[in-house]
Amino acid sequence: MGFRLEVVTPEKQLFSGDVDAVLAPGAEGQLGILPRHAPLMSILTEGELVARRGEEELSFAIYGGFIQVLPDRVIVLADVGERADEVDAEQAERARREAEALLQKEPSPALRAEALMALRKAQLRLRVAQRHRPRRPAGEAS
Repeated sequence: MGFRLEVVTPEKQLFSGDVDAVLAPGAEGQLGILPRHAPLMSILTEGELVARRGEEELSFAIYGGFIQVLPDRVIVLADVGERADEVDAEQAERARREAEALLQKEPSPALRAEALMALRKAQLRLRVAQRHRPRRPAGEAS
């Protein structure tokens, strides 16, 4: 007996379906939500949102927002987000390298803050993509 999960951003709906559990990056730590969880509303930080459905694990990189837990569903309103299977790892790696290069140049405080934010976002995207890329069957060449 699971519950309905809806993950939306201002641009689009990332997911809507039944799940068994959700792990979300709450402002005060990781939130674990199982069926019949007490209702709550919380701020989300940047991090990985994971939903489990049987043996399947769904992952999303999210950057802030809110989560609302209701008796029969969980609603995630992410400021920015993407599904793990949508992450362009090559683009994220380029963004990581560019942010690191900018930080090496000792930029102004405003540019430094922007570069640090870009670096954190790229690292999260890479982590989500790496952890959730399709696995090859044993013995299959890469």
